[in-house]
Amino acid sequence: MANRDVVLISAPNIAGERFMKLLKQREIPFAAIVNNISEYERIAALGAEHIIVVNTSKEESWLIPEIGVGKVYLFEKSLNLCCRYVQICRSWTSKPIFVITGSQNPRNVYKGLGVDYVIHSSAQDYAFLITDDLLKKT
Repeated sequence: MANRDVVLISAPNIAGERFMKLLKQREIPFAAIVNNISEYERIAALGAEHIIVVNTSKEESWLIPEIGVGKVYLFEKSLNLCCRYVQICRSWTSKPIFVITGSQNPRNVYKGLGVDYVIHSSAQDYAFLITDDLLKKT
């Protein structure tokens, strides 16, 4: 991962887990963001090498991670948690933030927080999100 930003992902659902596995299969460096020990254990069991644990209720704890954060993919399970992750991640990267949601929550909520792309879909395969810039090796 030398001098290369990693993809940051929140994978609280099956779609997010599958996307995380796809990143791993394609050898795209990534980190997962979680906010509790059970999520940490679940994500670690899925093979994530880098897990960033944040306390979503304490803004002073939202320190920039030691690894460089590139694109961010937040799979929505909860509107409140996803919005909090957007607030945290926006200060960590200037690269695009994607929110992937199966709900009908208004995209303006996310756009107002700095999300670049809101994808409304109930699909389980998000391979189309893996763009050429993610595949480049350093």
